[in-house]
Amino acid sequence: MKDTLVMIMAGGKGSRLGPLTIHRSKPGVPFAGRYRIIDFALSNFVNSGYRRIYVLTQYMSSSLIKHLSRNWRLSGFGEYIEVVPAQMRLGEFWYRGTADAVYQNLNLVRDARAANVAVFGGDHIYKMAVDQMEDQHRDLAADLTVAAFPVPTAEASAFGIIDVDKTGRIIGFIEKPANPPEMPGRPGWSLVSMGNYMFKREVLERVLSDDGESGSSKHDFGRDIIPKLLDEGARVYVYDFAQNRIPGEPEGVAPYWRDVGTIDSYFTSNMELRARIPALDLYNRQWRIRSAQRDYPPARFVRAGEGLPSAEVDDSLICEGSIIASATVCETVLSYDCFVHAGAVVKDSVILSGCDIGRGARITRVVLDKNCKIEPGCVIGEDREADAARFPFMTESGIVVVPKGTLVPAKGPCIFANDVAELLTNDPELSEKLQPGQFEVSTQSRHSYESAGPRFKRYAGDLV
Repeated sequence: MKDTLVMIMAGGKGSRLGPLTIHRSKPGVPFAGRYRIIDFALSNFVNSGYRRIYVLTQYMSSSLIKHLSRNWRLSGFGEYIEVVPAQMRLGEFWYRGTADAVYQNLNLVRDARAANVAVFGGDHIYKMAVDQMEDQHRDLAADLTVAAFPVPTAEASAFGIIDVDKTGRIIGFIEKPANPPEMPGRPGWSLVSMGNYMFKREVLERVLSDDGESGSSKHDFGRDIIPKLLDEGARVYVYDFAQNRIPGEPEGVAPYWRDVGTIDSYFTSNMELRARIPALDLYNRQWRIRSAQRDYPPARFVRAGEGLPSAEVDDSLICEGSIIASATVCETVLSYDCFVHAGAVVKDSVILSGCDIGRGARITRVVLDKNCKIEPGCVIGEDREADAARFPFMTESGIVVVPKGTLVPAKGPCIFANDVAELLTNDPELSEKLQPGQFEVSTQSRHSYESAGPRFKRYAGDLV
């Protein structure tokens, strides 16, 4: 077991992922059918041999804490994955930035007495052998090592941009510039920070203590901590994520890292994992992505009755407990405990757990949050203007997002579950998208945690 302390930042609100984050934090959002986003960061550390892990939470953390406490337990002496809620140890305020989240928990860093401290985000999708980054950190006697990855310059303004010399030492860092500089010798590309850091413990303690007492700081690693260390002449190096090699993966596999911070990027990343040749391999037995182990039966693809066609599934991820009965599912991520009824057609969509898609419904480019019910004959994704008029949450690229527990009739307004309707109307950003006539609130006191999926369909006659 490595003695390095790990702190995973998992308190982000993820407002650009609304309404998926209306009742959960961004790291707790379900992903790729049977995982949550944070499972990827945790799996990377556990697979790399790290067993002392704190997960720092804040916003809407209930479902995330439940997931971690039930499914992420380490049994060995001195091994732990512990949830650390915001405790206001240093005053009557929540975390004021990424650096402040660690600063308010410096007691944990001091108690661990580790030589190095890894501070990683919990809201990206990637595989990484973290020990390879720490090996470089030790070899270079670095005060701080920053994991970095090249991205197209047109997409780089959402990240911290790194400038390095030929030895890999960082000589400049700009947080989220409007016009990102390009990499030397590689036009059209910029080197961005992945938000994953390896610190010498003494350096981390000192720089956070200094920053915490500053009244002008934003208390952010990218905006404040890294520039401060550079100004001091500290040994700050970049770790090239492209050089990382995952055990069990063939040579030449391109590294995969995605910030799924928007609905479009979340949707695209799901599609990349369900593709015929997936960009990230979930089937590498030497590098398993761990998550909840559920007691659902195997997925079923059946005829709904005599004279009806077989179920048709192509280029999709289908999870346990789901039933596809004389329906078509194509280029889709279908989570566990879902039911797709006879004649329904689901294409190019992300369906979270517990959803029920009615007979003859047709849905394309849709994200259904958990426990949604699509009534028979409903059509989504074939008429963009009609969708925009009917559904409050739709991206500029035309992806319709249906909040958790929503009932979508064939015609007329969506019917929100009571608890979700309350959250939506009280959220300043999401409530602006709600137009009169687009939605109603359930009059049957239905809550979003009530599954609409197949566990209520126990008999053959219910298949249709």
